[in-house]
Amino acid sequence: MREARFVNLNKEKWSRMERMDHLDADTLAENYVALADDLSYARTFFPGSEVERYLNGLAGAYQTNIYGRDRRERRGALSFWTREFPELLWEKRRTLLFALVFFVFSVAVGAVSASQDATFTRLILGDGYVDMTLENIEKGTPMGVYAQGTPAQMFWMITANNVKVAFIAFVFGLLFSAGSLWVLFTNGVMLGAFQYFFYEHGLLLHSALSVWAHGTFEITSIVVAGGAGLVMGNGLLFPGTYRRGESFRRSAMQGVKIVAGLVPFFIVAGWIEGFVTRHADTVPVVGAATIVLSLAGVVSYFVLYPYYLHKNKTYGKN
Repeated sequence: MREARFVNLNKEKWSRMERMDHLDADTLAENYVALADDLSYARTFFPGSEVERYLNGLAGAYQTNIYGRDRRERRGALSFWTREFPELLWEKRRTLLFALVFFVFSVAVGAVSASQDATFTRLILGDGYVDMTLENIEKGTPMGVYAQGTPAQMFWMITANNVKVAFIAFVFGLLFSAGSLWVLFTNGVMLGAFQYFFYEHGLLLHSALSVWAHGTFEITSIVVAGGAGLVMGNGLLFPGTYRRGESFRRSAMQGVKIVAGLVPFFIVAGWIEGFVTRHADTVPVVGAATIVLSLAGVVSYFVLYPYYLHKNKTYGKN
């Protein structure tokens, strides 16, 4: 093969390979192997040529990037939550946004259904919970359910339950994404019915100031976990240019990383629900302040920070 034909056959591929900042570790390794093959060919048939020098320089840049990434990955958890996790959120932003829109739609379905059918709330939330809440409303403590047990007991119980729900939302993505959508739908309908129940009793604002104190982190994390399930399921459904098994392996690993990155936020949500929400009936301003701080944290970390990293391409430059 002539040098000109060799270049024409591969120049688009090499051009794509030059943009390596946004690539994950697996793609970097695959590209490096392909570059090594092309460089070996160029050294054999076109020694001392311009294409050999170009490929040698590009392969060297990949070596530097891979070595630098390996060093960063060895820095541990801090690097994961400051770089890898938020960049993965940005990479999968469309899937996560779809999960959010679908969840909001489900909340609307729950609220509208509760408004049209007086028995719907009891069907979704259960007679026991509804009757207990009605008793609490009569006592003047509508959010009394959050004051049961000690703060520490509530913290551990709630955190464990939230992690379980998130895990289910993720794992059900194995059912070709439909399972994760179902978990998001059922939780959204439950939330919509719950909020409409308090609206019926003139306590929507009071319940919102209580529930969303911890719910800002909790609901965000559940939605993102459901989105992680969609990431995994979509890798099985839409393999693209990869073999289906390889596509699934990649997407499943990405989903696992997203769910693992949510653990601190479930802990924060559990702590707020166990130690702060119990005071919602007596000091509602505490709930309002917590909501503002939590919302600022969610928007900053889950939206603005990933965008900042993407825009400035800081990954790999430290």
